[in-house]
Amino acid sequence: MEDLESKVLEASIKNRRKIIYVDDVSYSLITVKNRLIDHYEIFPAESVVKMYELLSFLKPDLILLDVNMPDIDGYEAIKSLKADEKYSSIPVIFLTGKSDRESVVKGLSLGAADYVIKPFSATKLVESIESILNPDEYREESFEDADGNKPHVLVVDDVSSMLRAMQYALQDRYKVFILSKSEDVMDFLRTKKPELIVLDYLMPVLNGFDLIPMIRTLPEHKETPIIIITTEGTHDHVSEAMSIGASDFIVKPFKPKELNDKVGRHIRISRELSKIREDNKKLIG
Repeated sequence: MEDLESKVLEASIKNRRKIIYVDDVSYSLITVKNRLIDHYEIFPAESVVKMYELLSFLKPDLILLDVNMPDIDGYEAIKSLKADEKYSSIPVIFLTGKSDRESVVKGLSLGAADYVIKPFSATKLVESIESILNPDEYREESFEDADGNKPHVLVVDDVSSMLRAMQYALQDRYKVFILSKSEDVMDFLRTKKPELIVLDYLMPVLNGFDLIPMIRTLPEHKETPIIIITTEGTHDHVSEAMSIGASDFIVKPFKPKELNDKVGRHIRISRELSKIREDNKKLIG
């Protein structure tokens, strides 16, 4: 314990950011520490119990958390962290091999700042950490391909001023399609395949919650990230949105940076999941 406390003091003197990484696999603990040691002071914990031992004398800048662990898994761990005012402000990134959309949505809905899938790129993990620890200095990731093509994003809202505001907030990084009539969404999606959809909740004819299950019936959009944007942000409202297939939630009035961050995060994760599915198909085929 004295060695760990000395390490904490040394990190503070050197002004190095402190990160607790929780994983029950020793190899993963060693690998992540070796890949991040040039940037941060890493404190490994082989269990959630060990994490809390570290938290008794260490205030980390961030926690990296695996999902599948014996006794207490990552989901239960983040619930307990976010329920405790001593730790609720510490950002948590899930670093895990669970690569299905439901696991990603659950992790983010429980309060994770990001979700990084193993095997991971050290560069991408550092970018994720820096975007959280230094949001004002972080340079947003560009999704443009070599030909300058941007990811396509569909935004649906019956209020024209809100549509224009979201289009303006996103247009530097994405090609934004806008629809003001919810009844036009399905026809649009049968001919176009945006990488992400932003849906208003309260709309005439079909609201956002009506549309999500309908969108999920289209084979090409079963996995497309959907962000609900609404004036209602109660826990029950958010839970219902997630349970019917939403990927995330933003409360109006929205902040342009929050919208950009969430759209970018979900497009990155969606592309990672798609690559994993393609790699698995190749292995099977």
